[in-house]
Amino acid sequence: MTQKKTVLITGARGNVGQAAVKHFLANNYRVIAVVSPGKKLPDASGDPHTVEIDLRDEEATDKAVQKCFSDFGTIDAALIIAGGWAGGGLNAIHWADIDEMIRLNFQTAFNVARPAFLRMQKQHSGGKIVLFGARAALKPNEGKSSFAYAISKKMLFHLAELLNAEGEAHNVFTSVIVPAIIDTPQNREAMPDADFSDWVAPEEFARVMGALCSGDDAIQQPVIKMYEGS
Repeated sequence: MTQKKTVLITGARGNVGQAAVKHFLANNYRVIAVVSPGKKLPDASGDPHTVEIDLRDEEATDKAVQKCFSDFGTIDAALIIAGGWAGGGLNAIHWADIDEMIRLNFQTAFNVARPAFLRMQKQHSGGKIVLFGARAALKPNEGKSSFAYAISKKMLFHLAELLNAEGEAHNVFTSVIVPAIIDTPQNREAMPDADFSDWVAPEEFARVMGALCSGDDAIQQPVIKMYEGS
């Protein structure tokens, strides 16, 4: 009998995170769903294993990730989705705003990626790490209106490059998925006059992450842009 693969998913309470949990459970993965302390995962059939972690706490996150590897033996993929958004151009922000976005989007990703990467290097099967970038980080004319957010997300691309430079010899591959506007109830409420048909649904991100983790050669790329027409 083939051993089930195991995936760790941060931001499991968010729209994309919930879609990813459902997708991987439906595809017979063992799912470790990471939520913030005191939060609960919405009901999901398939019984994911829920772990509460303050991802900004490096020591606590390291211990929790190490325990997950020890408990499950092998973790085949880490989907690092947790993060957040803030608007504001250069004239409206200060260093504290940039620092907050870096803590929320980069620090939380690094604190998971580092221990996961180091453990995956020792696995015979290697592993996959998926980071969640943003189009605003790649298009300055768009990022200038969310200055701190764009800077924090840009850092993830360089993190992926460095991880791939080291991980190639150990079969550990890191990708950055790049959304523009995600089709969520919150975004529809915030932009009721927009053309929703141009937006990408959370389920589509989950499908692409599933293809990445399955080893689909057609999609093994370090940067995957999922803009549609948005």
